[in-house]
Amino acid sequence: MGGTVDSGWPAAVAALPAGPLVLAVDGPAALDWSALTDGLSAAVRSAGREVELLDVRRHHAPAAAERIVARPVPIDDPFFTPLSKGQVADLFDSVPRAERLPGDGVVVVFGPGAALCEPDVLWYADLPKRHAEAAVAQGYLPVGVNLGRLGEPGDLVRLFYTDWPVLDRHRDAHAAQVDRWIDMQEAASPASLGGTALRSTLAHLTHGPVRTRPYFNSTPWGGRWAAGELGFTPQAGNTALGYELIAPESGVLIGDRSGPQVEVPFQLLCVLHPQAMLGEEVHRTFGTSFPIRFDYLDTIGGGNLSLHCHPREQYMREVFGWSYTQHETYYVTDSEPGARVLLGLTEHADLDVMRRQVEDAMGQDIPLPVEDHIQSHPATVGQLFMIPAGTPHASGAGNLVLEVSATPYLYSLRFYDWLRKDAAGASRPLPYEHGFANLDTARRGEDVTKDLIQQPRTLRTGEGWREEIIGALPEMFYAVHRLVVAPETGIADDTSGRFHILNLASGQGAVIETRDAGSHFLAFAETITVPAATGPYRIRSVGTDEVHIVKALVVEP
Repeated sequence: MGGTVDSGWPAAVAALPAGPLVLAVDGPAALDWSALTDGLSAAVRSAGREVELLDVRRHHAPAAAERIVARPVPIDDPFFTPLSKGQVADLFDSVPRAERLPGDGVVVVFGPGAALCEPDVLWYADLPKRHAEAAVAQGYLPVGVNLGRLGEPGDLVRLFYTDWPVLDRHRDAHAAQVDRWIDMQEAASPASLGGTALRSTLAHLTHGPVRTRPYFNSTPWGGRWAAGELGFTPQAGNTALGYELIAPESGVLIGDRSGPQVEVPFQLLCVLHPQAMLGEEVHRTFGTSFPIRFDYLDTIGGGNLSLHCHPREQYMREVFGWSYTQHETYYVTDSEPGARVLLGLTEHADLDVMRRQVEDAMGQDIPLPVEDHIQSHPATVGQLFMIPAGTPHASGAGNLVLEVSATPYLYSLRFYDWLRKDAAGASRPLPYEHGFANLDTARRGEDVTKDLIQQPRTLRTGEGWREEIIGALPEMFYAVHRLVVAPETGIADDTSGRFHILNLASGQGAVIETRDAGSHFLAFAETITVPAATGPYRIRSVGTDEVHIVKALVVEP
């Protein structure tokens, strides 16, 4: 693949060309830019070169932050905004220009937008998004700031709906020109990789299975399955959300296990190699947006998720500005005795009554009689529940649910949160007006069971294996299959020009063998992406147990 991952500023500086130059170090607002410039400046001086700093953030226009902010529709919506359409260039009235120093001096232009300053060399410094989210939530400065709001504590709404869309577009537009990628997780001694090596590595990865770095978040309803079964130690009490693959936030580790590694956004694979990663037809439909995500919802030892739905297609486009919406499925990987999944309206659900009761729950702490309106189903291990947009649903306490979902994930329209309080003792605000505006009132009663709790249909079979369709609906752009493989048996598959996502839902392990990228081991509960360019591949079971693999793919229209 070419190139190695370096550790520390001296190694990065040693790769700079001789002579006077302007070095731009671009990156998100959520970095410790002072630590970066201190370390970089010291390394440049140690190399015997003069250095001068130019902070582009000091050249932002007075109203820079407001130029890029996402505006809600309607304007007084307290819950959601569309994703910002702003550009990093909108932060400036005019982009600063740097004059080169004499001799072999280095002018370091740094901050979000530095790439716009016509540099000789471009570096991109990055911090995985989970760090920015945690810093903003905790009010930790300097990392926990918003774009264009230097020195002010950030807020999560701006981070999700404004900063990340704006900065992602900027990063993606310059990815092909980056001369060095800097991973700032260890600010004092960051890992880095040359741009040519970065791009050749990403090109190589699009021809074989790719696993993204998983991580966990805690919530008020979260359980402890991952702590007990995977040995993961939660930092905030529980392992409610296990992010296996969520393209706008997931990262891929590059480097040797025993040496320095850089974490680069999974999204760069789709930006630089969209057809190889997604497939030609999927790329034509979704652009460079990777449209399916996998994550775990852990309520084992926890509580019920909030009752909610997701925007229907037209509403998502017109109100929130996404070109596709959040259809979901729940695959029950594990459950405690008596666990349930709430899904779909009852036959005689009265939405006027439900609305009044939702308002009473919020205003007077009167419990909502949920099962008067929403059906309750046994959470049987191995069952898939289909949740097209507009369908009310919640995973109950005692479940480990693999959520196979469309990627848009910021618009959960909640009706009820079981009277839970926040740290200040206040009820959680619920966007129930959005929820009622999107409820699918046509599918109720027996239609829910018939359409949304499907029984497996064998697609193909052979000696010791079969592939089943366990969930597909005309209104959903992806389907969920299950590969069942007996011990010491293999099954052949082929991407046929469309990426696959695989998750080992039961069994001791599996090996994925490809033509060009060798073999990859998949352990229980792990997820891996098979890019479209992989073509034929084979899955071989490991151990003495039958293996069940959940597979998702975009279906032909």
